[in-house]
Amino acid sequence: MTVRRFLDGLYLGAGVLAGVFLIIIFALMMVMSVGREIGLNIPAGDDFASWCMAAMAFLGLAYTFRSGEMIRVGLLIDRFEGRRRWFFEMFALILGVGFSVFFAIHAAKLTWESWRFNDMAQGVLAIPLWIPQLGYAGGLIILAIAMVDELVHVARGGDPRYEKPKPQTAEEAVQRAIESAV
Repeated sequence: MTVRRFLDGLYLGAGVLAGVFLIIIFALMMVMSVGREIGLNIPAGDDFASWCMAAMAFLGLAYTFRSGEMIRVGLLIDRFEGRRRWFFEMFALILGVGFSVFFAIHAAKLTWESWRFNDMAQGVLAIPLWIPQLGYAGGLIILAIAMVDELVHVARGGDPRYEKPKPQTAEEAVQRAIESAV
């Protein structure tokens, strides 16, 4: 298995896992809503939903970045061509790598310390906090890997893989605008 296939699988797997957490959130919210009407209570259901939401948001970052759906500084970068564009693209990627690595390191430290000190949730159910923090830390680590991967690719002269080709027709531009607003 090549490194490229492994990394693409990692990003896709994290995206799929984010989707699974979205489905879990939906199921929890529906059961909690219907449960109120029939007298069924899920202890710490709100806690579980919020932990799933954090995991969903952070695990989806790398896949969103690689798909070209993450907000970026295209308004500035798209104004340039050639070497100047490459310079600004590299600047943005270096800045993104710096921030994502910084946050990934600190999220991993937080998760590690929660495990080390046996930190427990303060809600209805006492759950070790490192368990829900895994989605947060893991998502940031995978995003940092994706950003470093893209930085190396662009530094070697490749076109950014997250950049979508420019629309060829007005209809295509409108369709993309509609899709990105969802």
